[in-house]
Amino acid sequence: MLKLEHVSKVYRTTDVETAALDDVSLEVKPGEFLAIMGPSGCGKSTLLNILGLIDSPTSGSYWFLGEDIARCSEEELTRRRRAGVGFVFQSFNLIDDLNVTENVEVALLYVGVPRAERRERIAAALERVDLAHRARHMPKQLSGGQQQRVAVARALVANPKLILADEPTGNLDTANGDAVMEMLTRIMNAGTTIVMVTHSEEHAKRAHRVVNMLDGRLVDTMEA
Repeated sequence: MLKLEHVSKVYRTTDVETAALDDVSLEVKPGEFLAIMGPSGCGKSTLLNILGLIDSPTSGSYWFLGEDIARCSEEELTRRRRAGVGFVFQSFNLIDDLNVTENVEVALLYVGVPRAERRERIAAALERVDLAHRARHMPKQLSGGQQQRVAVARALVANPKLILADEPTGNLDTANGDAVMEMLTRIMNAGTTIVMVTHSEEHAKRAHRVVNMLDGRLVDTMEA
């Protein structure tokens, strides 16, 4: 499904060159739940951004959903990202001026889903995260755990083949963090591929496989 071969990512300024990724090769299979761990600054988020077509490698090859994306234009990469990838971030990234329904709807507006179908999909997504009763609430009226569940619903609503989660429990207490992990596990069991960056060894155990990173490299892989 996803395949990186000898991928490097270098950021350059006038005086400094920083290698965020260094010769990374990785394959993620359809329906797999992969956890990525490592210290801050080791390249985890850069790797996630490349997997999600937000950033591009400096060198190496990347096959996204089985297709080499090296020749894709920025417009084509954006289209593929919006149609095929759902994102869940540590900071929720909800829009304060929109209610729960409207925040989830944003993901469907990007891909041009008709209004009647949007309503059906939003209702189904909110049911999956147990927030149908909060559909008209504003983000500030929700707890941190509820806000992250809205973010999960937004990631799900376009029926992506891949969900990328960057520290999805980092701003949550233990109970809410466990609840979000339970949701991600159910999503994976329904057939969606998940790649998650986390500092939590306990939450990484939910994954099929754990990849550890250090200084932009993959240093080991183990079955969770």
